[in-house]
Amino acid sequence: MSTAKKEYKRITVKTLVDMKANGEKISMLTAYDYSMAKIVDSAGIDVILVGDSASNVMAGHETTLPITLDQMIYHASSVIRAVDRALVVVDLPFGSYQSDPKEALRSAIRIMKESGAHSVKMEGGKEIKESIKRILNAGIPVMGHLGLTPQSIYKFGTYTVRAKEEQEAEDLIEDAKMLERIGCFAIVLEKIPAKLAKQVAESVSIPVIGIGAGNGVDGQVLVIHDMLGITHEFNPRFLRRYMNLYEEMTSAISQYVTDVKSRDFPNDNEQY
Repeated sequence: MSTAKKEYKRITVKTLVDMKANGEKISMLTAYDYSMAKIVDSAGIDVILVGDSASNVMAGHETTLPITLDQMIYHASSVIRAVDRALVVVDLPFGSYQSDPKEALRSAIRIMKESGAHSVKMEGGKEIKESIKRILNAGIPVMGHLGLTPQSIYKFGTYTVRAKEEQEAEDLIEDAKMLERIGCFAIVLEKIPAKLAKQVAESVSIPVIGIGAGNGVDGQVLVIHDMLGITHEFNPRFLRRYMNLYEEMTSAISQYVTDVKSRDFPNDNEQY
C-alpha cells in the first residue's frame, strides 16, 4: 500500500476516503473557538472536531451531557470562521437526536445552516440507525462514533475500555459495517482494544479514526486541551502531551502579576 502524501488544498469527506485508500493517516483535533481553530488549521490538521467535549474543557461540566444545541452552534460558528483547509465536524449534543429521527434531522439542519459546518457526528450504532438515515437522506454527511460513547456515561457507569468481551466486540463490528452500509463517511472508535480497532478498520472501506484505539486504524483524534497540556489532571494511557501549557501559562501569568504590582509593567518603552 502506498504511503505517499498528497497535498490537499481543502479536505472533504471524499478526501478522507481517498486518504484511507492511499494509506495516508488522518490527523484530527478538537477546537471550539476562532483563535485556536486558526492555529490548528494553519498547522495542517485534516479534520477539526467541534466536540461536545466543550462541555468539559470550555464550560467545566463533569460530563458532555449538559451542553446544548445552541451552544454547539455557537462554538461551531466560531471555528468555521477560522478554517481554510480542514474538514469541520460538529457533534450533535445529547438530547438533540436520540428521541426520534425528525428531531435528529432538525438538529442537524440547524447546525449546518446556522454554523456553516461541513458535517455532523453522532454516537451510537443500530439504536440510532433511523436518525442517521434521515440525516443522510437530507444530504448531510455523518461521522459515526462507536466504543466508549461519553453521552451514554450514565448507562455504562464508567469510562473504562469498551468491547473487551466477545459479544460486545461482535456487536461493535456489526455496527461499524452498518454505519458504512447506510452511508456514514467515517467512524470514530473510542477506547477499545487495539486489536479489535484494527479489525474494524480492515472490515470497512470508510476511514476509522481512533482515540485510545491503537495504531491500526486510519487516523487519530485528541482533545486539543489535553494534547497541549492545558488540562493537567486527565491522564489516560492513550494521551500524549505535546506541550505543558498549564505550567507555562501559569508561570507567565504569575510573572505578569508580579510585574504589574512591582510597577515594572509597563516600562518606558511600553507606553505612549
